[in-house]
Amino acid sequence: MTEEWLFEFLDVTSWGNVWWVVMGLAAQAVFAGRFLVQWIASERAGRSYVPVIFWYISIVGGLMLLTYAIWRQDIVFILGQMFGVVVYARNLMLIHKSRRAEARAAQDAEAADAPFKS
Repeated sequence: MTEEWLFEFLDVTSWGNVWWVVMGLAAQAVFAGRFLVQWIASERAGRSYVPVIFWYISIVGGLMLLTYAIWRQDIVFILGQMFGVVVYARNLMLIHKSRRAEARAAQDAEAADAPFKS
């Protein structure tokens, strides 16, 4: 009897499907956790701040949710997560590109100062 209630509540038909729902809930927890990370980072910085880890958590949670959405065959959910994952990955690419440029600029500045140091 409990099994029937649980399956109906979760809108599934088997215990294997229950595990998919558990994975979906875990995915949602990971995805929502990124906001907790951002909130804590902003509080520590004393201003609105999005740490790089936010984007990594976004990708992990987004991919987990995309997997769940594909299993559920929900086109709205699938398209939303696919687009989000692309945006999160692009943000990481831009962050790493900027960091490499900053590192090169620092090396160039150091090299330019080298002849003047004895």
